[in-house]
Amino acid sequence: MRKSWWKITCIVLLVFTFTAGLLITIPDLPILGETIRNLFFHVAMWMAMMTMFTISVVHSVRYLRTFDLKYDINARAYASTGILLGVLGYSTGAIWMSFTWGDPNNPAFASFSALAREPKLIGAAIALLIYFAYMVLRDSIQDMDKKARVSAVYNIFAFAMLFPTIWIIPRILPSLHPGREGNPALNFKDVSSSMRIVEWPAFIGWTLLGVWITTLKIRFSLLKEKKLFS
Repeated sequence: MRKSWWKITCIVLLVFTFTAGLLITIPDLPILGETIRNLFFHVAMWMAMMTMFTISVVHSVRYLRTFDLKYDINARAYASTGILLGVLGYSTGAIWMSFTWGDPNNPAFASFSALAREPKLIGAAIALLIYFAYMVLRDSIQDMDKKARVSAVYNIFAFAMLFPTIWIIPRILPSLHPGREGNPALNFKDVSSSMRIVEWPAFIGWTLLGVWITTLKIRFSLLKEKKLFS
């Protein structure tokens, strides 16, 4: 029970996120309306993704220093969970974007060509593709030691590319995404105090869920490796 406290915390925080996130009173903002509730899912998943990728690259660095394969296993597991959270965050963001920046009469499809050129969307897609390539690279190398070394170096490169693709380039180019001056959609100063009460528990809850999923992946990988060498 003592070892499971963080899992219980994860469940409680996510239940709170879904319940409070859908029921609390939100500010009546133009354009956004009720879609602002997606802040507790899209943004929180994105922050959890960054946490997973950060832990992954730390394990890759530790592998290069020690050449202990357990760090390579951990790096892969955290990276794969980060990709999962990234895909979920990307999907929720794309849907949110279509309803706030697209044609209100046909938000899912209208103005797609214009929305698809959104720098934040393109940068996020590039970042995720770089990590997908990391998984493909791993599977293409048969020798375990070589796979671990090459993957660790590539993981460091992939993590370094996160910042220009997600944070730097989209802020330089004209964008509708929050963070650019003159954005007509969401100014984080407009987020109410009640929303902030949900925002951080959501981030912690999604992050703990990511860690939980990763621990299961690591256990499965260790069992698979043990069976391989038995």
